[in-house]
Amino acid sequence: MTATALAPPATSLPSLPEVLRLRARTRPDDIAYVFLRNGETPDETLTYRRLFEAARSRAAALDAAGLRGGAAVLLHPSGLEFVTTLLACMYAGVAGAPVQVPSRLRGLERLRRIADDAGTTTVLTTATVKQDLEERFSDAPELAGLTLLDSASLTAPPDAAWSGPHAGPDDIALLQYTSGSTGDPKGVRVTHANFRSNVAETDLLWPCRPDSAVVNWLPLFHDMGMLFGIVLPLWAGIPAYLMAPDAFIRRPARWLEAISRFRGSHTAAPSFAYDLCVRAAAESGVPEGLDLSSLRVAANGAEPVRASTVRAFTEAYAAAGFRSTAMCPGYGLAENTLKVTGSREDQEPTVLPVSAEALREGRVEPLPAASAPSEHVVHAVGCGTTSGATSVRLVDPVSLAGLPDGVVGEIWVNGPCVADGYHGRAEENLLTFGVRLAGEETRGTWLRTGDLGFVHAGELFVAGRIKDVIIRKGRNFYPQDIEVSAESADPALHPNCAAAFSVDDGVSERLVLVVEADGRALRHGGSEGLRERIRDAVLDRQRLDTDEVLVVRRGSVPKTSSGKVQRRLTRQRYLAGEYGASAILGSATTSAPASGSTSASEA
Repeated sequence: MTATALAPPATSLPSLPEVLRLRARTRPDDIAYVFLRNGETPDETLTYRRLFEAARSRAAALDAAGLRGGAAVLLHPSGLEFVTTLLACMYAGVAGAPVQVPSRLRGLERLRRIADDAGTTTVLTTATVKQDLEERFSDAPELAGLTLLDSASLTAPPDAAWSGPHAGPDDIALLQYTSGSTGDPKGVRVTHANFRSNVAETDLLWPCRPDSAVVNWLPLFHDMGMLFGIVLPLWAGIPAYLMAPDAFIRRPARWLEAISRFRGSHTAAPSFAYDLCVRAAAESGVPEGLDLSSLRVAANGAEPVRASTVRAFTEAYAAAGFRSTAMCPGYGLAENTLKVTGSREDQEPTVLPVSAEALREGRVEPLPAASAPSEHVVHAVGCGTTSGATSVRLVDPVSLAGLPDGVVGEIWVNGPCVADGYHGRAEENLLTFGVRLAGEETRGTWLRTGDLGFVHAGELFVAGRIKDVIIRKGRNFYPQDIEVSAESADPALHPNCAAAFSVDDGVSERLVLVVEADGRALRHGGSEGLRERIRDAVLDRQRLDTDEVLVVRRGSVPKTSSGKVQRRLTRQRYLAGEYGASAILGSATTSAPASGSTSASEA
């Protein structure tokens, strides 16, 4: 090994299982994964040899059960049991579909929708989860017909031993179901070649070295948690220290303390996680002895990256050794396996002041670097550049013509990381994975992301989702900008706690804001005073009137597993009248309309 970067284990290896086989043969006793109980204490460790033997044994059991060539839902909490079962499915040729363990009926409904979409009745889980689901939801129709299997107890016949066949690069490694932030979850068919290409490009952008280590709290069933928590460490041959998401949420400092204790070099999280750490530092101070000097890559993605967050986190933890270059904003999506672009680890994040008015018109008008935040300025954060063979184009979403730099358009992606398509959705695949640029019909196809952005000085900037854009008087308003303005109305409002959307009441389009709050935000003027402060903040920063503001209790705005606000689902709940007295803080001045006020296609 060199002192600068780890070479790929063998670029000719077709799959992650074969990488594990290599690791088990050449470095059998080296640590592969460590799970931190309560996010602090090493509770369980897997070496490469133990993982390989356990995964191969379980693969034999899956094969003997007749699951080869089919699919299975993977229903595990974050932990090493999930890692073992995931690798076992890959060895056995079973397309695993990871799903969050449901705690409420909505989660159970999602589990059933995914099982039906994947075409399976088999659910691989743990004994604890199995017992809990059967006790709490014994009469739920969503469980009817599903077979819950404790993956750890699966055994093969005494004479059965897994020995192949080995997966090929074009075989399906995983059904990665989308988060559902803009609609029903869809199963992305990720091949072994997709995994290999994406992790190789990630390592090219953010190199892993012999002394590197990953620290990850993201849920492992999510694409970013899986790539950073499982795939990248195994491919690069570095240890991964994993903790449950709840351990981080309950005490965000645990994430940073684990980085300090285990000398983590790579980690990843959405923007809201860095905000929580900033808030924790403000309330309790930076933990004594915290040392973040080993951290080279703190990837920031999965939701819009805020310039204020980048600045505040860097300032809060500079004294603990955090380098400004370690903050690495990026852009990715499950349909491209994960990473599309990222900021280099040796450069500070790009913050570009642009005219807010021009951006609403689809133009990029850079302003002087010293421009102060105001209603006239948007501080856009760059998401870096591509690496490897991935290409990005900005395209007019109507004419499908390519756009020059400095113009807002839809982000299109091409390259070896683009997945095989959505499971069982041939028509949608043609419209999403098989599109061509106008005038280039004889050339290759592209992935339409549905995201808006622009390129400036060779770097990608993400503006928002096409379906979420709010249009007023011919101008485009991005909901995340409106939400940030709303959250600035009171220091007690948390980041990532608001959803902005428009509804058609039959006469005109109305702008609605649903904002989470607690008692601290109601101290001055109650809920009505807070609503007025929110309206004023949006008007001041966006020059936009808000027709209705609902102040709701914490946890009332639905989010995906990665922390993205689910605006469409919030809108659906609003239209269905679900934000009633139990959710709204204080006395609301208006009530939600009936669900019939929108068309089925809009909902």
